[in-house]
Amino acid sequence: MDATAVVSELARKARAASRSLSTATGEQRSQALLLIADEIDKASDFILAANAEDMARAKSENMHPQTQDRLLLTVDRIKGISSGVRQVAALENPLGKIIREKDLPNGLHLEQRTVPFGVVGMVYEARPNVSVDAAVILLASGNAALLRGSSSAASSNAALLKVMRDALAKTSISPEVIQLVPSDDRATVKALLHARGLVDLVIPRGSAALIRMVVDEATVPTFDSAANSDQLKDSSSKCL
Repeated sequence: MDATAVVSELARKARAASRSLSTATGEQRSQALLLIADEIDKASDFILAANAEDMARAKSENMHPQTQDRLLLTVDRIKGISSGVRQVAALENPLGKIIREKDLPNGLHLEQRTVPFGVVGMVYEARPNVSVDAAVILLASGNAALLRGSSSAASSNAALLKVMRDALAKTSISPEVIQLVPSDDRATVKALLHARGLVDLVIPRGSAALIRMVVDEATVPTFDSAANSDQLKDSSSKCL
């Protein structure tokens, strides 16, 4: 299956599963995140073993020491990841907030409220913790996630995704709302950026070069996290 077909299939699965998010309350989403945090703590040895595979490859390929440090997971760093999940779980529900409202001369009352985007792709580099950061922020805001990390963190990302999906399997939210886009083929990045109609938004996180590439190349609406909110292209007032 080529990259376009792979991304299309993952996006369709995520969108179908997002119905379970649309019916979940803010409290249910928060409880799901707390369960994810607990499962990450319990699976520390499993995650560290996967990360050791990535580190072994990084050393064999003479990866720059600074990049290796970004890739490395430790017991303390895993505790930091789960702590971050709990912080997101404690945030106020971002959905259903009234942004503006007005009464028309004919008596009609209009309200603009925050709602999810739908299916959101995240493109990021070596830090495996971003897989969790991105997933939980998207879940908290009612969005399904397509995560495309670096091939250098492939084992770590796969382990973290398994832990999160296993946690969601114990809730009313479908595990399919989180999808990991394969990183062994660079073409999957381009396929994700061009999946207009299947993916509602793509967000890059990483170097300035990565962000610029995503914003310049994407046909899917993108958000440049390093710039102002007016970089959000082709989107209506929604919530992330």
